[in-house]
Amino acid sequence: MNPDDPQDNPQDNPSNPSSKLKTRREILRQGVLTTVGALGLATGLELLTRRPGMAAAAALAAPSKKIYQGPYDTSEPMSALEDITGYNNYYEFGVEKSDPARNAGKLKTRPWSVVIDGMVKKPQTVDIDTLQSWFPLEDRLYRMRCVEGWSLVIPWMGFPLAALLRRIEPTSKARYVKFTALADPKQMPGVKAGVLDWPYVEGLRLDEAMHPLTLLAVGLEGKILPNQNGAPLRLVVPWKYGFKNIKAITRITLTDKQPTTTWSLIAPDEYGFYANVNPKVDHPRWSQATERRIGELARRPTLPFNGYAEEVAHLYKGMDLRRYF
Repeated sequence: MNPDDPQDNPQDNPSNPSSKLKTRREILRQGVLTTVGALGLATGLELLTRRPGMAAAAALAAPSKKIYQGPYDTSEPMSALEDITGYNNYYEFGVEKSDPARNAGKLKTRPWSVVIDGMVKKPQTVDIDTLQSWFPLEDRLYRMRCVEGWSLVIPWMGFPLAALLRRIEPTSKARYVKFTALADPKQMPGVKAGVLDWPYVEGLRLDEAMHPLTLLAVGLEGKILPNQNGAPLRLVVPWKYGFKNIKAITRITLTDKQPTTTWSLIAPDEYGFYANVNPKVDHPRWSQATERRIGELARRPTLPFNGYAEEVAHLYKGMDLRRYF
């Protein structure tokens, strides 16, 4: 439990209209139908893939030498690695912040295939190692803001989603990209317990997906992505709240209809499709005006679009961002 997290302690939040309202975690606990057993204390990072000869795998096995001064990198200092890998939401492995690091170590990320289908000219099923070998891997130091009011600065490694979309060639009718995650009750205690409607689904508008900031991450700080952070493939959209950044992706579907996403399905008045970070649009049960950077005591002001307004605000020109939250 974290007393600074509005989800953990909503009665201490002055914007909370009622201490009797269910917290996000309590909503999840309602869905638990069975007792969840821990999968053990394994927290291995899978530093070697099962196909050691591949160039992409070799790149992920060694630390990155890059200094984070690229055109998309934040100038803020990176969060502590133990916070990045030890404090996160990944409800397939449990509802507490420490559950993913404790329970995700045994997830098998090789072999792994990603289905690419829908309104594309080149639908296919591709092995994860082949997929990541198609593109140069880039380091990106991004801010991450959780809808719960906490934040991190994370050094991702991956490739622009736009590069993959150009390769598979969306048809002229495609308007959205739908992402589907793995939901394996044998490996994921949260899936077995039924804490959400599985599989986890997220989506982006096609122009959001094509933006150069939008990343498909396969690594973290120059090494292969830890299981608890979404291995082997996760979405990173830094101007949106963290729940948009779906982990363990198994399917990417191009469609002409806005996908019904997991959190907008379970609580549509609280979690919208767009989920752009906006300090002026409060969650119904807490303010979004400030955030707490993990590792710091004081709260800091939340930046519009999480500090990426200059790059992405034009995508929403003319939209009422209070309505389309």
